[in-house]
Amino acid sequence: MQTILDLPTISQVSSPPQAVLSARSVSKLYQSGSLSVTAVDNLSMDVHPGEFVALVGPSGSGKTTMLAMLAALLKPTQGEVIIDGVNLSEMKETDRVRFRREKIGFTFQSNNLVPYLTVRENVEMMLMLNGRLDQAGRERALDLLERLGLADRLNSLPNQLSGGQKQRVAIARSLVHNPSLVLADEPTASLDSERAFQVVSIFADLIHEQKKAGIMVTHDLRMCIYVDRVIQMRDGKIEQVLNTRQEIDDLMACA
Repeated sequence: MQTILDLPTISQVSSPPQAVLSARSVSKLYQSGSLSVTAVDNLSMDVHPGEFVALVGPSGSGKTTMLAMLAALLKPTQGEVIIDGVNLSEMKETDRVRFRREKIGFTFQSNNLVPYLTVRENVEMMLMLNGRLDQAGRERALDLLERLGLADRLNSLPNQLSGGQKQRVAIARSLVHNPSLVLADEPTASLDSERAFQVVSIFADLIHEQKKAGIMVTHDLRMCIYVDRVIQMRDGKIEQVLNTRQEIDDLMACA
């Protein structure tokens, strides 16, 4: 029988990790003359370390606008976006730019690699921008590229790579500066099915292993096989949140 002396103290009881990202009642309105369009309507969400979340919904549902606000590229009309305990809405624009560069990793649909830089230089560019292009940074870049199967492509230019290889370079670039939050906007849109599954699988593995908070906007529900949670959006609102593997599998089966 457990006595009161055997019970864990408050300091011994493990508490859930603090959310890397918290969005609180976030809305984005666009005004054109007398016409007002609500792209995102009162949306709230949390993402924790090591959690990979898919943001899905039909075209025009607001998912890309929401991702832009989470990336500190757009300011919400209302509500708050908090990353690592910092409220982005309270920051000056210059501070937001620096915060975004240091704390957020972003993988674009079109990968946005610099065409005249090699694979290695494209990845190391994020370290250079943050003043961290030292020996440890170079080793981290090399390690990521090796893990992503690009060790033999370090000196290749983007136009010498396949679509899947370009996206893997973009993944390495989004993680090399050790951000807290990693975002991906339709990372498989230009890939065939085999390369799409490969890219998202690697992305998910790295997010889980490195305890990043990850969010992927995708139109391809098959990619949800790799995520921990799915947030469905429609008309700027959260339609439903799928938290269990069975719920996510059922969604994919209906696709």
